[in-house]
Parts: sequence; C-alpha cells; structure tokens
Amino acid sequence: MADIAVDTATQANYTEIATDNVAFDWVIDFDAKILSGSATHKMIVKNDGVQKAIFDTGDLDISKITVDGQIVQYDVKPKHPVMGAALHVTLPSGLKLGRSVTVKIDYKTTEECTALQWLDKNQTQGKTFPYLFSQCQPIYARALAPLQDTPSNKIKYSAKVSSVLPVLLSARLVSPSPDVPHDGKIIGKDVVTYTFTQPVPIPSYLIAIAVGNVRYRPFPKPEGKQWTSGIWAEPETIDAAYWEFSEDTTRFLAQEEEIVTPYKFGVYDLLVLPPSFPYGGMENACMTFLTPTLLTGDRTLVDVVVHELTHSWFGNGVTHANPSHFWLNEGWTTYIERVLQQVLHSPAERGFAYVIGSKALYDSLKEYESRPKYQRLVISFDEGEDPDDAYSSIPYEKGANFILYLERTLGGLDVFLPYVKDYVENFIGRSITTAQWKDHLYAYWQKNGGAEKIKALDSVDWDAWFYGEGVQLPVHLEYDLTLAEKAYKLAERWDAARQTEVSHLDFKESDLKDFNSNQIVVFLEKLQSYPPLPSELVLHLGHLYHLDSTNNAEIRLRFYGVAFADTVSPAAKTYALQASKWVIGDDGSGVIKGRMKFCRPVFRAVAKVDKDLAVTSWEKGKTGFHPIARKLIEKVQCLRQIV
Repeated sequence: MADIAVDTATQANYTEIATDNVAFDWVIDFDAKILSGSATHKMIVKNDGVQKAIFDTGDLDISKITVDGQIVQYDVKPKHPVMGAALHVTLPSGLKLGRSVTVKIDYKTTEECTALQWLDKNQTQGKTFPYLFSQCQPIYARALAPLQDTPSNKIKYSAKVSSVLPVLLSARLVSPSPDVPHDGKIIGKDVVTYTFTQPVPIPSYLIAIAVGNVRYRPFPKPEGKQWTSGIWAEPETIDAAYWEFSEDTTRFLAQEEEIVTPYKFGVYDLLVLPPSFPYGGMENACMTFLTPTLLTGDRTLVDVVVHELTHSWFGNGVTHANPSHFWLNEGWTTYIERVLQQVLHSPAERGFAYVIGSKALYDSLKEYESRPKYQRLVISFDEGEDPDDAYSSIPYEKGANFILYLERTLGGLDVFLPYVKDYVENFIGRSITTAQWKDHLYAYWQKNGGAEKIKALDSVDWDAWFYGEGVQLPVHLEYDLTLAEKAYKLAERWDAARQTEVSHLDFKESDLKDFNSNQIVVFLEKLQSYPPLPSELVLHLGHLYHLDSTNNAEIRLRFYGVAFADTVSPAAKTYALQASKWVIGDDGSGVIKGRMKFCRPVFRAVAKVDKDLAVTSWEKGKTGFHPIARKLIEKVQCLRQIV
C-alpha cells in the first residue's frame, strides 16, 4: 500500500527543527475575551544548517520573538483559509544536528480565535460567572498558541495561568490544590496563578484549557493504583456528574490496564462542560472534556467515558501521524471500548454496541455519496484541505468493524488480545501511519502464528477496507443481537400498525418499561429503516412514550429522525419548530444542544422541512455555538446559500 506520510494540514518545518517541550505563561482576560502571554519552545535541530523555525498560527497577534534570549526578526505569512498563517522565525546561523534552541513568542489571541469559546455567564449552569474552554482537535491548537501543529511531533509542556476563575489544563495540576477552590481566594475577583506540568509527550491537538467556576470531587481509588481520578463540574451539576461517572470510570481504567498496558498519564479526570461543547467527549490528556448531555441519571451513556479514556492508549499514546490516518485513533478506540463492554459485562453488550453504531455508520456513508473519498478509512488529503470536512462516524465505526473482522479472521478475541498489547507496547509514544501499523501486524503474526496466520492476513482485501467507497462495508459482519431483539420486535409492531386507526392501537406506555435508553435508541433507529410512518402514528408515538419531551438527548435525536423521515408530513411540520428550540432554546439566546452529533443533523433536517425556520433560528442563536460547530453547521447544504 502507498504510505501517506506527509501532513498536508501544517506549514511547520518539524522535520528540520522540532519542538521538544513548550512552556506557556498565560493571563486570562474575560472582559476583553483574550488569552495573552508567551509560549517558550525548547527546539531540537534535526537538519544541519536550518535557518528558520516555522510555526503554525491561527489569527494570533504576535508582538515579540526571542531566540536564545536575543530579539530576532520574524515574518507572519499571508493567512491560508484552512491552515492559518505560517510564522517564520529567523535562527542563528551554523546550527548543527542535535543542538537545542529556545524560541520565546509573545502573543495574544484575537476575537477570530477558532480554538476558544468565551461564554457569558447566562450560558453556564450557574448563571453567575463566565466560562472559557478550548477545542484544538484536529488543527485548531495553532489558534490557541504558535505551535508546530501536527500529530507527527509530540511535545511535553508546562504552564502558568493567571485568572480570576479556576483553571484546568490537559496536564497535571501542580498548584493550588484542587481541594481548595481557587486557592481559598474570592472566585471571580481575586487573581490566582495556576501551574501545571505535562511530562508525557502529546500531540498538539491535546493541549486544552478550561476556565470557569468549577469544583472537584475525587473518585475512590482502586487498591494498588498510582494514578488518581475525579470529576470537575460547575457546583450546580457536580452531584449529578459524580453519581453518573463515579461507579464506572476507575473500574474501566483499571480493567483497560489489564488488557493493554499501564496508564501513563498519572491523572485521569473528567470535566463536564457547559452545553455548547461541540463533542460528546474530547480525550484531552489527563482531562477528558464531556458534554452535559451525558447526565441522563441512569448511567447508560457512560460508554462515552470508556471511549475517551481508551484514547489514553489509542490516540494519546499511539497517535496517527497525520489526518489521513485518523482511523487509527478512532477505529482502535471504538473497538477496545467494546471489548471492555464484553469483559466487564457480556458478549451481548459488545454486540449491542456495534448494533447501535451501525446506524450512524450507514448514515455517514450515505451522507458522503457525493464526496466518496471521505467514505474511505485512509483518506488522501490535498494540501491545505480541511480534515474537518471528513469528520463523521466512518473512522470510528468502519475502523472498529475492520479490527473486529481481523480479530475473527485471526482466531477470536483470546488470540487477538495479546497482539493488541504488543501493538501498544511497540508504538506507544510514537505517531504512526497505516502502513507502519500493517507492517507490525504482519510481523507479529509471522512470529506468533507463522504461515497459517499470514495466509489468513493475505485473505483480507486490504484495498477494499482502506480505500473502498460506497455505502456498505467490504464484508458483512454479524453481531450478537440478544439485547436488540425486543427493540426490533417493538419496531416491527409499530411498522405493522401503519394502517390502523390510532384509537384502535394497543400500544401502552409500559411497552418501554424494561428498556434501557440504548434499547430505546435501537428501537427508534429500527423504525427509521422502515418507510416513514403516517403523521398520526408519529404524533402518537411521541406522546405515548414521551419521546418528544425526554431529556435524554440520544433518544430525542432518534425520535426526530422518525418524525422527519417524511419531510412534507404534518408531523414533520409540527416537530420542526420544537426541534429547533431544542437545539437553540425558546428565544435563541442560548445553546441547549451544542454537541455536533445533535445540532448538525437537527439543523439539516429542519432545513429540509422548513428552510426559512432553519435560517431564522440559526441567525438568532449561532453566536452561542462553538466556532468549530458554527463553521460546520454553516456548511449544511440547505443553509449554505443564505447563512
């Protein structure tokens, strides 16, 4: 296979001189909505005679640069619409391979910063203090700081951050103690300097910051473990957040150590963010960011935490070398997340997770029919092409199914798990390509299985999996359907009732009494596989089971999928306004569902039902969305001409 080794989304010259570690010194100004300070890079020369260091930047205001303490010339090149502006820094002449150089860059962010969202106090749970949080994946770290913003170069970092509100970073908190909020000073008034260290090299997209009125609560530590774990949230949600995640987080982390290798980062904390956070979770090192939509009160969505902590090995540990190989992060993480479901629960739970994921996979494959290269696992990006354009369920679900297929091809889970451990031990701390992964795969099985296993690997249609397009997987895979069967049967009953008057139906609210939320999701997704239900039946479905008013966002999203299946139906017209308010709020003043998993498909669906409503709602509420979500929603086909 051809190896895609070049990162087409960076302008940095990291192959000539590379950052080893960076020290940040930041001040947070909520009034001006600016992060200011400096980034001091310790860089290692990779090529004799390198004359400049090139950093990625995104809408940063650079004020001064020194190299080894001496002020030097620099040049900020014209801004590329995706990659940002390349910052060229002049280096001393005659640099030799292995030489260390210190580059200090004084700068501040600007209002165009894509990585940061500044929230007004009424956009938080407490409505008392403002909030700030970052999202740097895939290529937005350059908008937070001048960096060589590529996963190919991993770096250590430290930070000093001064703020009137508590500060969290994707690093180990050195001071003050998390047990004393804001070091005992007055939150919102007194400036406190927080210090952090991240001694484990990470890709730049894992640098993260959150600043707000947050509190900490530690989880009980399993016996014999050196790492610590706990939850951060606003005071108004800390109790609910602790209850939701305290039972499973450390248990899953300890079990993953048994399956893979010991946890490297020392701290594994969770932070529940305000509603505008654009993802379900983000695996920032030491500090997973989470959406509040996971707080369902029944622990049925904790698999998101399992996914994010699994990234500690697959992504944060073994990292994709560039966006073309993003599936190595997400496919492996999704696969191992489901292995844990089997080990800690049952094979039925593992199979059920694949059933849940299959709907999202096929929806994404269909969505990209007009751009089929994004249906591939390994994507060849053009220089400067936005990797976010390919963001979907495909690397997660197609990747996980591919590894599941390899597991079965090579002899099953018991045979496969020793290979998984070897894979992580061999590559942890490195950034790799798909070709490097495949070479190791063959080498391992040649050593541990010989001709029989190599023959099995040779039977795999690698090109179909890596580069195949279309709306089907290269191989049809069967899953354990034990937990899905009653959901399927209920969906069949509703499908069969489409010709029956609502007054004659025998459905009852208690139909869902023994369903957990994931089974309700599968029930609704199965309904979407049938022809659209008549409007009267959709309305009855929503009212009877309270699907049109549930606080469980996963369920509400799937119900809207049923309601909008026929975009011209009275039911679709009825629910279009409700769905737009569900995302933006009654008056458009605050984001209710900023998670892109929910807001993007809802806006897409509402736009197909009532374009004017979609545009009007979006115009009212768009400033409350994270800049990344705002950018991607505005690419929705039906809105693009107007918004």
